[in-house]
Amino acid sequence: MSDVRTQSAQAAALNANTPLIKALLGGSAGMRAAGEKYLPRQPREHKDDWQYRLDTATLYPAFERTVEILAAKPFAKPLKPADDTPEAMLPWMESVDVVGKKGRNLHTFIASVCQDAIAYGLSGILVDFPKAGDLKTRAEEIAAGVRPYFVQVRAENILGWLPDDAGSVDELTQLRILESASVPDGPYATKRIEQVRVLERGSWQIWRQSDDHEKKWQLHDDGVTTIPTIPFVPAYGKRKGFMCAVPPMLALAEQNKDHWRESSDQRDSVRYCRKRMLVFIGADPDTTEIISSANYAIALPQGGDAKIIQGSAESVKIGRDEIDALEEQMRQAGSEMLVIRAGKITATQTNSENQGNLSALQQIAHDLDDTINTALQLMAEWVGLPEGGHVSVHKDFGVASLAEASAELLFKSVSNGRISGETYFNELQRRGILSPDLEWESEQERILSSTPDLMGA
Repeated sequence: MSDVRTQSAQAAALNANTPLIKALLGGSAGMRAAGEKYLPRQPREHKDDWQYRLDTATLYPAFERTVEILAAKPFAKPLKPADDTPEAMLPWMESVDVVGKKGRNLHTFIASVCQDAIAYGLSGILVDFPKAGDLKTRAEEIAAGVRPYFVQVRAENILGWLPDDAGSVDELTQLRILESASVPDGPYATKRIEQVRVLERGSWQIWRQSDDHEKKWQLHDDGVTTIPTIPFVPAYGKRKGFMCAVPPMLALAEQNKDHWRESSDQRDSVRYCRKRMLVFIGADPDTTEIISSANYAIALPQGGDAKIIQGSAESVKIGRDEIDALEEQMRQAGSEMLVIRAGKITATQTNSENQGNLSALQQIAHDLDDTINTALQLMAEWVGLPEGGHVSVHKDFGVASLAEASAELLFKSVSNGRISGETYFNELQRRGILSPDLEWESEQERILSSTPDLMGA
């Protein structure tokens, strides 16, 4: 029988690939903890031999490194609020996820949301408001420092939503989120327990398990909200529908899993080939004392023989070639996220950006803008502000397959006066040839202040 803690079929489908992603992001320890799930025992392999393979296996962290590199690109430049951002909200962005003490700023918080979306396919922002207690008016809340804040919600903590066929946040009537709470554990310690937050339009509930042997889920706390909708905003990696997504680099994750198995087999093969096994034919084990050394000789009976059995070096080379091929495939899978390709974007993006082609990572960055701005608007609604402002992440990092050739054509164009130096500078930045941290005005000042010889060179 299901209860408030039971994950729905839709949420389970959303998290179908979460175990593999978590294991890969956990490094060698995470993959070892998964045991036979990602490193199965070979037919008739002894448990001790398999355990030795598992304990000595080392993960090639291709997936983890690629996620970190890609997730950092939209944040190569600091997030800057637009001019329409309410002045009252600017200090909140310096500690966007904590009230009353220093927390993460908006840039760091959104970067973490982006990294989760790229890794798992979906992340989310819950725009929450602390319990006001005896505070009655907004003026009292301002005086007490009470204000809305962001909570990062991971895909694995989403237990379910209603209706399950909702097409947008505005259509949601219920959202269940698994949380962790700190409670006293005796007079001198605390412990972490699970709790479930149930959000509905205009209300919230907290459910916890009872302390008795039955461990039933019971209502622990509840209250009302002043926002008519559920203040949750999803961020997508590879969107398939509302609250439906897959990891954009799932192929890389599967390849990294295969690499984990292949490298373990390869290590075992090399270990076998390095060891030599002496075989004595015709020797009586009860009467023949066998000592393997350069200073000894063994007397074998008439017709006896001695041989050395050793694995084939060719098999080791074949295994190494397989691993090299996998590593090349993984590099290509990660690079494809940056390659500009034909794709559909919204009319707003077409009009404002004047571009119809985006890389997969640029599409994530564009969608992330909507996520941030919707969350900021919800933050404004909590305190009765009409506008939450806007923030935009960095997007000029797409590359073409012929980037070097196009850069040469751009150089000829600027040399012939067909494009400006600033346009050339911006295009080199977009192709990743120049650092995104460089600024045109600063470079102009450096050029003008350089010596004539350096300028000539």
